[in-house]
Amino acid sequence: MPLFWKAYKSDTSDLIDSLKASKPTLEQEQRAGMALLWNKQVDREAQASFKTAQVKQQAYVYQSGSK
Repeated sequence: MPLFWKAYKSDTSDLIDSLKASKPTLEQEQRAGMALLWNKQVDREAQASFKTAQVKQQAYVYQSGSK
């Protein structure tokens, strides 16, 4: 290893580090946003009833009815 060796740091890493330095609450805000959209409780019973209530799609979608 050379005497003046410096570890590589990408532009993206620099951007993320500067964002975190300028806005310390960024990670908390990201987690709160993720909780709003993705972290939801799943009602397994309702999910199972929705799945059993589905009607099977016809082979040709635009057909008006089976004969």
